[in-house]
Order: sequence, then structure tokens, then C-alpha cells
Amino acid sequence: MLPRIALLTALAAASNSALAANILTSIKPIQMITHELTAGVAEPDVLLPANASPHDYALRPSDVKRIHNADLIIWFGEDLEPFLDRALASHSNVLTLEKSPQLVLRSYGEAEEHDDHEEHVSHANHADHHHEEHADHDQHDEHVAHNDEHDDGHHEEHEGHHHDHGSHDPHFWLSVEQAKQAAGIIALRLEETDPQHADLYRKNLARFIKQADETDSEIRSQLYAVQSVPYYVFHEGYSYFEQRYGLNNMGHFTVSPDRKPGAKTLIRIRQSLADNQAKCVFAEPQFQPAVIDTVVRGSKAKIGVLDPLGTEVKIEQGSYFTFLHQLSDSFYQCLAQ
Repeated sequence: MLPRIALLTALAAASNSALAANILTSIKPIQMITHELTAGVAEPDVLLPANASPHDYALRPSDVKRIHNADLIIWFGEDLEPFLDRALASHSNVLTLEKSPQLVLRSYGEAEEHDDHEEHVSHANHADHHHEEHADHDQHDEHVAHNDEHDDGHHEEHEGHHHDHGSHDPHFWLSVEQAKQAAGIIALRLEETDPQHADLYRKNLARFIKQADETDSEIRSQLYAVQSVPYYVFHEGYSYFEQRYGLNNMGHFTVSPDRKPGAKTLIRIRQSLADNQAKCVFAEPQFQPAVIDTVVRGSKAKIGVLDPLGTEVKIEQGSYFTFLHQLSDSFYQCLAQ
């Protein structure tokens, strides 16, 4: 009789945790945060491959099937993953982080409004270099033209025309503060979806917040010595991290990876590097265009790599914090040279 009771109890427990056992996240950073919250209960899955970018991903038939079979789907929203908007419209349990008032999002251009970044200085002084640029641009003009065959005056040169989908920066996971906010939102939905494990979700959330604060302090200490060192990034996606730790981003090649860098932007960055105004130029594992090598060539600037999606991070306990430390290391190793 006892074995039968034990079997029934096990089956009941499995049934009660079934919802939590089939959690699908859109991208790896959200998976890493969710994984910390579901420890001891479930292993959240992720839709996008680690080396894919949400900016230009296209759903496959197998993805649609996974979406259909998921009991809970967690994504940021259409500003980051527009390819998911229609696919999730009919799903019964979707958590859209972008729509939660508890997640405080930065507006594009907010960094320029509140900080003395060199991007404004370079725009203001651009006219000073105008003649020099035209005098020596013949050597690299073909490279610029190859990367942008149309007038880019209405693209990244104007701060008011940022990402196509919205005015808020979706890369919230690059700040521990926003990550803690998102974790609280996710934990609450997990409790509602799987009330049997509510106490465990709360305990995991408390541990996440504690570890996030510790990681924040460690990164702040590491990057303090390189706060003033100027650099460029490939695309405008690091403001949460940069503003958190006071880094000196001079600008970006493009506002979004799905846009080619504009000719004027490339000329301005190349002139800046020639004048030794920036120490590093950062590419990304998902996007390493030849234009970066072309623009950096002949200058003293180093090329580094920033991975905003944690491509190589193994999903395990503490993986989100491993990701943050790796990002911090990438900044430090290039800027401290």
C-alpha cells in the first residue's frame, strides 16, 4: 500500500509542477535571470540560439512548435523581439517585461542628456575637421561607400531617430538594478503560475538580489580605474552598463545592428581615432563587420569584443553574474592597456 501512496504522491507533485517545468524565454539574458529564480524547480528553455541576435531573427517551424507547447513564455517585448509579436498574440500565458511599470527603462539619448560624453563634443567640433577629412578621405572612401550606399543624414547622425521600434532601450539586463526589477516581475508570475513553489521562488529572488548587489560592488571596484578612458562601441546597446559604472563611451557605429553604419559616422570615428581620442573600439560576437577593422587600421586604438548576450556563458547556477563579470572583464582588459 505504501509504495502505491508514494507513487500517487510523486505523480501529484509532478502534475502540480508541470507548468513551471515548461518555461520558454526569448533570449539568453532573460533565461539566465529566470534560471536563478527557478533553481530547484525547473530549467527554463530559450528560444533564440546563443549566437543569434534578436534584432534580425526569423522564426523557424520548430520555434513555433516550442512556443505552442510552452506553459509560460517570458520575453522583453516587440521593441527587442518584433519577430515574436504575432506568434505570441494567441498564447494564454505570456509575460511581457516591457509592459511592466515595475521595470524602469532608459530612453535612447538619455545618456547624452545627463552626462558629459564626448559624443556631443565630437558633433560640436565636427566642423573643425571637415576640411581635413575631405583632404585625406580618398584612401578609405571606397570602404565607406561600400558599407553605406545611401545618404545617412536621417539615420544615426540625428539623436531623435533611434531604433525603429520604440524610444526605450531594451537592454535592461546590462544593469543589475533593472535586472533586479525584472527578477521581481518574473518571480511574481512564477508564483502565480506555480503557487506550490511560491516560497522557493521568493527565496531564490532574495538570493538573486543579494548576489546582484555583491556583483555590482565588485564590478564598480574593477572599472573605477578606467572610467575616463574613451572608446567606441559597434551599436548603441550598452548605456545601462555604461551609466551604472560611469564609463566614457564616445559613440557608436550604428544605433542598431540591422542598420549599416553611415558614411558620416565612419568618417567622424576614423578622424577621432587618428587624433588618438579613443583607446578602444568594441565589436560583438554576433556582429564583427569588416568596417571596424577598416576604420581602426592605422590608429593606435585596440579592438575589443563585448558580448551583450552572454554567448559563451554556460547556463548554470550563477550564470547571470558570470555574464556580468565577463562583460566587465572585456571592458577592463581593453581600456586598461
